[in-house]
Amino acid sequence: MHELAASVTGPVLEPGDAGFAEELSGFNLAVTHTPALVVGAASTADVVAAVRYAADHGLAVRVQATGHGAEHPITDGLVVTTRRLDTLSVDGGVATIGAGVRWDAVIAAAAPHGLAPVTGSSANVGVVGYLLGGGLGPMARSHGFSSDQLLGATVVAASGEVVDASPEGDAELYWALRGGKGGLGVVTEVRVRLLPLPELYAGSLTFDAPHADAVLRGWIDWTATAPRDVTTSLVTVRFPDLEFLPPHLRGRFLTTLRFAYPGSAEEGERLAAPLRALAPVETDALGTMALTEVAQIHADPTDPGPGWGFGGLLEPLDADFADVFAQTFHPTAPIPFLAIELRHLGGRTAVDVPEGSAVGGRSGAFAFHVVGAPDPSLFAEVLPAAAQGYLAAIAPWVAPETTPNYAGAIESEAEFRTLWPADVFDRLQAVRRRVDPAGIFAYGPR
Repeated sequence: MHELAASVTGPVLEPGDAGFAEELSGFNLAVTHTPALVVGAASTADVVAAVRYAADHGLAVRVQATGHGAEHPITDGLVVTTRRLDTLSVDGGVATIGAGVRWDAVIAAAAPHGLAPVTGSSANVGVVGYLLGGGLGPMARSHGFSSDQLLGATVVAASGEVVDASPEGDAELYWALRGGKGGLGVVTEVRVRLLPLPELYAGSLTFDAPHADAVLRGWIDWTATAPRDVTTSLVTVRFPDLEFLPPHLRGRFLTTLRFAYPGSAEEGERLAAPLRALAPVETDALGTMALTEVAQIHADPTDPGPGWGFGGLLEPLDADFADVFAQTFHPTAPIPFLAIELRHLGGRTAVDVPEGSAVGGRSGAFAFHVVGAPDPSLFAEVLPAAAQGYLAAIAPWVAPETTPNYAGAIESEAEFRTLWPADVFDRLQAVRRRVDPAGIFAYGPR
């Protein structure tokens, strides 16, 4: 048994041990981690012991909860898995959330109180990793980045000290955690503000292939004067003709508009009317929605599988962008993409919290995300080459700044710097040097 096992209550596993692969398995099954050691933390004390051991033995420390953010295999150092840190409570409009909790549990716990978290599009994603990157959810324009609601966090620093990152504690670390993503310590618990949301009019409208171009162009035009408190996104999907899919989706090329308005059904109907009128609607799933059903707006996959994707932020879109989109991605396009998503930003996302935060991407007008065909044989060469071609085609609209949760794999210092404005990047680096002078929390370019 490994010597660290005597200091922790969770499992301590090395390559070859039973359960090693399972402990490290995440949402993206195309990424397999083989670090020197994995510690399944069952408490903050376990994290303290793991970090101190890593520091004493010169091991880099990385953290995994659900594994949604896995981009590269981890082949060295120590990985702390946090899924066992699953405590959750709601008190007076504040949720206290362990690092292993997913958004679906928070949504369910808040709803009986008439409250809701500012969540991501997928309720299956871990709360902490998502919040550390800022987080753009289905109500981003009306409620901002999800990290704007972060009230404080419990963090294990590189020294093994347990730190309160909050306005009353380490305020600079608190600033950094609200969008700074990594290299700042191991977050074991967060405190998040919940918001009253009496009514929600939301869902989606789906259109068949012949209407894809009209819907894209109409939606782009509509976003130019869209109400500040309405959040929409557009996704075009080329479904493969495979038996595991529902028959009505097999081999189809469909465009879906997602819509979220935190208000009455009457007003929501009025605001959504121009979008319903863009083209004949094949499936209308837009209406009054319970708080517990918010994940149905995007209906993201919930089952693990091999995945590949990339994204970024965009400047305001126009008819020329629609031309490029239509020429690049259509039912017979020779490009190995499964889906391309565009999310309308602005509104509250463009406004920082009064005390300031480290969020990158507030200047973005849109976010985009491309999902590659889920064929691991394409991940090494074919999809990266297609991505470079697509990025070249849309280059006139790509924003100079992105945001960590959309960045994907970071390969260079230049890419790393695009995740935040220059002044925020420099301030973040100063915080990282202070809290982790030896650089044991591996983060940044490989």
